[in-house]
Amino acid sequence: MTKAKTTSLAIKQLKRSDLVAQEIKRLITDKNLSPGDRLPREIELQEQFQVSKGTIREALKSLEVQGLITISTGPTGGGTIAEVPLDRTLQFMQNYLFFKEVTIDDIYTVRQVLEPELAAGAVPHLTDADFEALEHSIACCDPTQSHEDLLSQRREDVNFHDILAAANPNPFLRFSCELINEMIRQLIVFGNRTPQTEHRRFGEANAQFHRDIVQAARARDAEAVRALMRRHMLDAASSVKRMKGRIQGRLILDADTLRRPRPAAVRKRA
Repeated sequence: MTKAKTTSLAIKQLKRSDLVAQEIKRLITDKNLSPGDRLPREIELQEQFQVSKGTIREALKSLEVQGLITISTGPTGGGTIAEVPLDRTLQFMQNYLFFKEVTIDDIYTVRQVLEPELAAGAVPHLTDADFEALEHSIACCDPTQSHEDLLSQRREDVNFHDILAAANPNPFLRFSCELINEMIRQLIVFGNRTPQTEHRRFGEANAQFHRDIVQAARARDAEAVRALMRRHMLDAASSVKRMKGRIQGRLILDADTLRRPRPAAVRKRA
């Protein structure tokens, strides 16, 4: 079968509502719409694409499921452009990885490559508010200072990396690291028999690495930050394996995924 025939067959297999959804995406791009902007009303979309009300509503529902729009009802209702939330992207990624074997080693192999570059690239762009947020995160995840339970402290460890990610101007690198952070936050669990002393030891090591990284970042020493983050990722991988960390073998449902409060500096940049 020729390439042209294969493409034609694939197009014919798409439902009419899927084709309309693609055209609405093209419309969003052509009009350079941004989150918060409104789509044309349903009746206008019907007229533009020459399809039924049911087809338009099915297309809009598809885009809503993808996280690209939100839909409101009533006389002034319709579609509004939305920024796809990270947890929705994580769920799509889980669907892709559902039948694949993903290990802690796989995740930390990628982190060891990306995180040092992410942190080094963030250094020139860190503000006073970012440093304040980083210091606050260290205080929250350090077992010698925090009164939070140890699992909450481990999740706070990841917030530190989110703050650095938000300061990095490379959107693809930022997205990749934030997605991995979200996987670590939501999907990694530790063995029930992991001693509390191991959690404490891990937390103290993380807090010290974070302090050293902040000190080097304040000095605007990107190379030192890169080297420290590389050592931090190697140590973290070793600690998580020692604590018998593993990936949860299940899908997270929408109802299970609670939007976590993001650090103030991250919210400000977002």
